[in-house]
Amino acid sequence: MQSHSAPSADSKAASAARKPRDANALLQAALLQEQYHDTAGAARTYRRVLELDPRNKVAWYNLGVLAQRAGRTADARAAYDKALKLDPKYASALFNEAVLLKSSDTDRAITLLRRAIAAAPGASTAHLQLGQILAKKDRDHEATAEFRRAVAGDPSLYSAVPEPFRDDVSPSPTSSQAGASR
Repeated sequence: MQSHSAPSADSKAASAARKPRDANALLQAALLQEQYHDTAGAARTYRRVLELDPRNKVAWYNLGVLAQRAGRTADARAAYDKALKLDPKYASALFNEAVLLKSSDTDRAITLLRRAIAAAPGASTAHLQLGQILAKKDRDHEATAEFRRAVAGDPSLYSAVPEPFRDDVSPSPTSSQAGASR
C-alpha cells in the first residue's frame, strides 16, 4: 500500500486558482443547457457552480430565473435574495424579484424597481413596470412620469402603456414623421 501525503501548499494554491475558472466554465455550460431547453440540467450545473463558488451572483440569479419560469416563486425569491446579498445593485435580480412581488407586495415591488432603476437608469422595462404599479395605486402623476421615461428609452413599449396614459406619453415622432404631411 502506498500512503498519500498531505497536499503541498503549491497544489492547494493551484486548486484554489482552478475553482473560479472551473466555475466559469460550468456557468457557460449551464447557459448552453438553458439555450437548448434543458432546464433541469442547467439547474444542476448552476448548483455545481455554487459548490465551487458560493458567491457567484449570476448562478444564484439564473437559478431564480429557472424557478420563476417553473412557477416556484418562493425558490425564485430565495435565489434572487442570495444574488442581491452578494450585489445589492444587481439590476436584473432587483427587477425580477419586483415582478414576482408586483401583485402581492406592491410597496416592496416599488422599492425594488426604484433600486433597479438607480442601478440601471436606462432600464425602460423597469420604468414601465413601476408606472403600471403606480397607476394601480392611483398615483397617476408618478405613473405618467415613469411611462414617459419608459417610452423615451424604448418607443416600442408605448403599446404596453395603459390607455388612459397614452396621450400623455406618446413617443416623439421620428425625423421622417416630423416633417411628413398627410
